[in-house]
Amino acid sequence: MAVKKKIPMRKCVGCGEMKPKKELMRILRTESGEFIVDAAGKKNGRGAYMCRSVECFRRAARSKGLERSFKQEIPQDVYDRLEKEMGEIEKKG
Repeated sequence: MAVKKKIPMRKCVGCGEMKPKKELMRILRTESGEFIVDAAGKKNGRGAYMCRSVECFRRAARSKGLERSFKQEIPQDVYDRLEKEMGEIEKKG
């Protein structure tokens, strides 16, 4: 009998769908309080997952999904920078 490998699932803070972790992008808050896009998903810090689309990012910004995940307010300039980074990653992939 073959052993099935468990696929880690995460919930997108934008659309709310459960998807395999590898399909999602991780938004990270570092210990210094900086917010970055962690494409590899390996960096240390508190993370929130979302689909690799700018539309899901905008939905998360509107619904304050990221703010709920990080339990803090996020300045608009951080949203603008993250949206730009997400757009660049979406074009590559």
